[in-house]
Amino acid sequence: MNFEQARFNMVEQQIRPWEVLDSQVLTLLETIHREDFVPVQHRKLAFADIAIPLDFGQVMMRPKIEARMLQALDLDEDETVLEIGTGSGFVTACLAALAKRVVSVEIFQELHDEALIKLRDKNIANAELFVGDVMNGWQPEQAHDVVVVTGSVPEIPEQFLGWVNPGGRLFVICGESPAMEARLLTRLDVTEWSVESLFETDLAGLVNAEQEPEFEF
Repeated sequence: MNFEQARFNMVEQQIRPWEVLDSQVLTLLETIHREDFVPVQHRKLAFADIAIPLDFGQVMMRPKIEARMLQALDLDEDETVLEIGTGSGFVTACLAALAKRVVSVEIFQELHDEALIKLRDKNIANAELFVGDVMNGWQPEQAHDVVVVTGSVPEIPEQFLGWVNPGGRLFVICGESPAMEARLLTRLDVTEWSVESLFETDLAGLVNAEQEPEFEF
């Protein structure tokens, strides 16, 4: 399989037509080898417009959703990012290329271990990976400029809001399958937020997020 041609086709036929025109994001997706983060049995599907299955019922987001998310976040190189759900490690690698530092937490030890190996193989040194359940006790040591949630939630858990610095952003996909909404929340001050609806989609749920959600915009 010609991965370079498949990568080019992904960008030109899926991502650009979905209103992703940020040159930095497009260059990033042309540079980071997505196929290296895909489970071996699905490697030929690395650039297909599908959510690629991972172990434990998890998935890699469709490429165009990853791209729209990265574009909406508009990361600065001096910002720190908290990623909730490491998964394959591909989004982690993308975030690390755009930001100063990434903290990523994964509930499944095996996915954490595999992602850690892949990121080390890519010499990505500014991503710190943890194992934990954000819905049951795990929390970051500090708030971050950007929080990214890679699994959907019925409603936004209140603790996620507390992990965003003033002026920072939270990307999250909310709702019930099959009609979910990707949102970008910007923290204006301690209690005030602006909310931007980005697009409609469908995404596998964040593990344990169905337990007593506390906050909804």
